[in-house]
Amino acid sequence: MRTVEHFIGGNAAGGGSRQHDIWDPNSGEVQAKVSLGTGDELQKAVDAALAAQPAWAATNPQKRARVLFEYKRLVEANMDELAALLSSEHGKVLADAAGDVQRGLDVIEFCCGIPHALKGEYTQGAGPGIDVYSMRQPLGVCAGITPFNFPAMIPMWMFGVSIACGNAFILKPSERDPSVPVRLAELMKEAGLPDGILNVVHGDKQMVDAILDHDDIKAVSFVGSTDIAHYVYQRGTENGKRVQAMGGAKNHGIVMPDADLDQVVNDLSGAAFGSAGERCMALPVVVPVGDETADRLRDKMLPAIDALRVGVSTDPDAHYGPVVTKEHKERVENWIQTGVDEGAELVVDGRGFSLQGHENGFFIGPSLFDHVKPGMESYRQEIFGPVLQIVRAKEFEEALALASNHQYGNGVAIFTRNGHAAREFAARVNVGMVGINVPIPVPVAYHTFGGWKRSGFGDTNQHGMEGVKFWTKIKTVTQRWPDGGGDGSNAFVIPTMG
Repeated sequence: MRTVEHFIGGNAAGGGSRQHDIWDPNSGEVQAKVSLGTGDELQKAVDAALAAQPAWAATNPQKRARVLFEYKRLVEANMDELAALLSSEHGKVLADAAGDVQRGLDVIEFCCGIPHALKGEYTQGAGPGIDVYSMRQPLGVCAGITPFNFPAMIPMWMFGVSIACGNAFILKPSERDPSVPVRLAELMKEAGLPDGILNVVHGDKQMVDAILDHDDIKAVSFVGSTDIAHYVYQRGTENGKRVQAMGGAKNHGIVMPDADLDQVVNDLSGAAFGSAGERCMALPVVVPVGDETADRLRDKMLPAIDALRVGVSTDPDAHYGPVVTKEHKERVENWIQTGVDEGAELVVDGRGFSLQGHENGFFIGPSLFDHVKPGMESYRQEIFGPVLQIVRAKEFEEALALASNHQYGNGVAIFTRNGHAAREFAARVNVGMVGINVPIPVPVAYHTFGGWKRSGFGDTNQHGMEGVKFWTKIKTVTQRWPDGGGDGSNAFVIPTMG
């Protein structure tokens, strides 16, 4: 059986006596193993990074950008391989898997412009004969801890910007689908990145704690569930690290009475159920304003849900595939039962779904709840599955308050033809990323990604210029040059080599 190893110092590396199963979500069978490392493997990666980073930091930004240009070309050339590998371990359909890779590449494209992004500031004549300038310098050795749901995009979001800025990077991907992160590192080596600048170590909490406690790791970026994000932020900052930790989400879609409901239903079909709902920017809560809007929306959603095709990840006609593991399937189904127990109306029940020939796969059909109340635990928590909840609001202010008062503040959307309502909503809602007639408002790579409240811990967001700020430290220089030589004369003398 295939074993996924660590990637340290430019080479595959074994280590760690423990292993973790890598499942095929379509069949429900184990397809590979991944080695779970310890502090020993992490130390090897840190040693390799420390040895390589000074020379990489001294490499001018334009040459670093050329490596990233070549990397972009190689990833594009291997897109089909990467998408198939990602799909086989995660379960998302091939089109979603390719999109996962492409959204990561968007950030790599941004990183190709790193010479411009690293330009500092300059003030001539800040005082008599005094000039002041600033420069951005790399932190040293940095690390990223990434989740299972985007095994290509989120690693590239992290290591792309960090490496472009001159750092060495240690990636700890999810042990559920680790093959694509390793392949991405191999392609970076092929693109010309020096050995030791990008390392991949596998592990569980033991490895996470080792990263958070290691003195030579200066910054950590994390994406995952909220409780773990909070833990990573606390432990990392207590150890003097710079930390950004992105947590869970419960994104709302506000539907105003004037919205184009056909378009809303089409958007919800993809945003709520696409990738089996395993996205922090999914849209699992829809808030129609007024009962008439809610009734019309519900009537239109039912045939749209019925038309959704759940299939194996290689089925080109499938809208979404299985969830990642048996345990996650059980977790989602338990949340559906919780919603029923709390008194929400289960309009469509996706439990018990079985795909012929793949009866042991981790499939869940689409589910729809109506009359969900804000006090319900199934509303308060992130389900992370193909479940859409309708929470009815009487008026705009109530809808605004639902999104603003929720413990999560990652993303939100409003569907309306009214420019004033959209502008008012965008200005007042207490959420980090807003879509106006856009169901999944993930910003483009040259802007920045990050949520508020319990969706994000730390002061700096991911990618864009915020990413550059996170992965660098700023140094400010104040300089004055004397007019004369050491004899106190004012004569201007051109220094000579002699």
